[in-house]
Amino acid sequence: MNYRIIDANINRANEGLRCVEEYARFILNNKEITTKLKNIRHEISLYFNINYENLIKSRNTIEDVGTNIKNISKETKSTSVIIANLKRIQEALRVLSEYGGLNEKYRYEIYTVEKEIMQNISKNKCTNIKQALLKNKNIYLITSDENFTSVSDFLDKIAQNLKAGVKIIQYREKNKSASEIIKTGKLIRQLCSMYNALFIVNDRIDIAKILNADGVHLGQDDIPLIEARNILGAEKIIGISTHKPEDAIKAEEEGADYIGVGPVFKTPTKPDTNPVGLEYVKWVKENIHIPFYAIGSINEENISKVVAAGASNIAAIRALMQSINPDETVGKFMEVIKYGK
Repeated sequence: MNYRIIDANINRANEGLRCVEEYARFILNNKEITTKLKNIRHEISLYFNINYENLIKSRNTIEDVGTNIKNISKETKSTSVIIANLKRIQEALRVLSEYGGLNEKYRYEIYTVEKEIMQNISKNKCTNIKQALLKNKNIYLITSDENFTSVSDFLDKIAQNLKAGVKIIQYREKNKSASEIIKTGKLIRQLCSMYNALFIVNDRIDIAKILNADGVHLGQDDIPLIEARNILGAEKIIGISTHKPEDAIKAEEEGADYIGVGPVFKTPTKPDTNPVGLEYVKWVKENIHIPFYAIGSINEENISKVVAAGASNIAAIRALMQSINPDETVGKFMEVIKYGK
């Protein structure tokens, strides 16, 4: 038995299985597919466990001529991440069958899983992973540490909103040093993981990479979207603030995963920016095909007007960060989004 071949392909299969398993579990919310993938992972480990010491001894990464060979092709659609990993698993299982005697039934099971996953993606109308990630995440909190006397209180307010049902947190910080942002960002990232929420970093692509954020949100004057995509890769979410139809059209054409639409109403967060009003919300609803989040002084009193204009996703700063009772505020937002009143 060639232990180096076996070891490399066990690792390849397990990495691919874990990637697809997490997608089935957290995005598709499909218990059956998740269980199948987990069982295959465990059974492969058990089958080769008898030779585990030999596999470890056989590793020789330094002299492995294949470690520096790069794949020159680049996929742009994030569905390709899952497709690529399914193919990776199938190839690894074929090698494990040929060199290690692994039962080919596992490879055939993966073919079935591949079909089931693609059917689920189609059923959910999610053409790529990022659309699936954004699906049904209707309330988006953008952080502000204004009025908080400690980092602990700031984080506690974020946690309260997450517990209440917020599913996207954008960490927005304009005044602190990079080291301070990273330190606090790590804690927010942990909170988002606990509540299965997306973690987005405002503006700072470098910090988004360091924190392994789910994505980044860019303004009109920030780094161009295309350059951001080259830096972050195809699998990360990129959102763009837009203030007029031309902004929205450009963002969609360049591959934004979602856009911010606003400010809908006059906001102290951007005192020099004129509100876009409800008409722009209506226009985006009728003309743009990627998810959008209405933003700009939206609160419990005016959210029904915004939803009536066509918004099904709301982003907010003060209404959520300064809420005395996030459970009530988030609950009200959800009710209006669902029922229109």
